[in-house]
Amino acid sequence: MDTPDADIPTVRHHETPALGNPDLPPEGEINAAGDPLSLAMGGPQNPTLADQFPSALDAPATDISTQSFFWSSFNISPRRVQRGGWARELTQSDFAISDEIAGVNMYLEPGGIRELHWHQTAEWALMTRGGCRVTTLSRTGLPSVEDVFAGDLWFFPAGLPHSLQGLGPDGAEFVLAFDDGEQSESNTLLLSDWFAHTPPDVLAKNFGVAQSVFRDIPLHNLWIFPGDEPGDLEADQIAAGVQWGSTEAVIFRLSTSEPVHQNSGGSIRIADSTNFSASKTVAAALTSIEPGGMRELHWHPNADEWQYYLQGSARMTVFNTGPHANTMDFKAGDVGVVERNYGHYVENTGDDTLIYIETFRSDHYEEVSLANWLSHLPPQLVSAHLNIPEDVLATFPRGTQGIVPLRDRAV
Repeated sequence: MDTPDADIPTVRHHETPALGNPDLPPEGEINAAGDPLSLAMGGPQNPTLADQFPSALDAPATDISTQSFFWSSFNISPRRVQRGGWARELTQSDFAISDEIAGVNMYLEPGGIRELHWHQTAEWALMTRGGCRVTTLSRTGLPSVEDVFAGDLWFFPAGLPHSLQGLGPDGAEFVLAFDDGEQSESNTLLLSDWFAHTPPDVLAKNFGVAQSVFRDIPLHNLWIFPGDEPGDLEADQIAAGVQWGSTEAVIFRLSTSEPVHQNSGGSIRIADSTNFSASKTVAAALTSIEPGGMRELHWHPNADEWQYYLQGSARMTVFNTGPHANTMDFKAGDVGVVERNYGHYVENTGDDTLIYIETFRSDHYEEVSLANWLSHLPPQLVSAHLNIPEDVLATFPRGTQGIVPLRDRAV
């Protein structure tokens, strides 16, 4: 005769979903209270690494399911070092979700040279430390020679030749964004490679000199190499034949530009083809968030967002269909990707100002603010969705804030 159901273990259910804990079955460590065995992690551990990602190990109860991993970091990228500087990169091969943008973090010592080269993709860059002399040639054959410093941008369209050289006393550190996730600094078209792999008689014919002129050219590429520190900028511009005012500017002073959003919580400065006309395929936003501040809930309809964290500590949650919602922590040197149309917000979790750059493979910047959308709908329609009284909805921010202002938060 069968025994009663007394031998069948009791399964506890979270019977009533609640605000901040909405799912059935519930997710998140908070829902394992009273059941410590469900938290047991007895396998191999790397506590040093795990401590960097508290939101992944102990996700908010509002997180649900999983989605493409949207965190990576230059801090874990192999660094290619040569006399004169170094570089490390994140391409789609390293970071699967990043199919629209590939990133490179590079440093050139004072006088250090990134060899004359060009790419099959456009190159956008943000200077993060020091100074750099940049040269390029326009599609109409006119030269540009400029100095850029921390907070400045440059943009070189695909196929246009250029060089980079560190200035004293600190050299140049910068982050590059290419408008193709598969682009690598290891597959550039280099001057030394082409010379070494062109017959000497062809070189002589092309430049109208004797073949002996080329007997000492390098037979292997230089990539990055040491050089003398650049001299006077104006002298270099005259030597290159710069015609002032005749070429489209390839640099932009982003950090000193007028913010499009600024309040007690932080600021956002934008560079796209509307104010930096050369930048036809990459738009960018330099975002600063004060301690306790937050980048408002929003999404971008026209492109994936590729982020590079310059300073501070952050926590970002990304929302997708499904539903899927996942939270991850970011620190200086980290990279994040949010796919187009995915809702997200970024919080400053540290004691210092959080600064990061947002880049997009587009000629213009777009975002949709959740608060601005809801405040431009018939209030009875929003109230029917959210069960929030219409008089409370009337207090929602109207207009895109960008950054949530610091204020006392009501309970």
